[in-house]
Amino acid sequence: MPKMKTKSGAKKRFKVTGKGKLVAYPTGKRHGMIKRSPKQIRQKRKAMVLCDADERIAKKYMPYAR
Repeated sequence: MPKMKTKSGAKKRFKVTGKGKLVAYPTGKRHGMIKRSPKQIRQKRKAMVLCDADERIAKKYMPYAR
């Protein structure tokens, strides 16, 4: 039986915590910072734990992150 492949895009975007939750960085921080408010830039600085609905979708692409 061959190994299941993890989607390369998912492997770059998500990290699995010790308890098995997925952590991702918020979108909208790559370019165009001049038009964003300082509050928005500050809030997008940290990583966030995905909500349950999004986590279920993302875990389908990462078969060994259970």
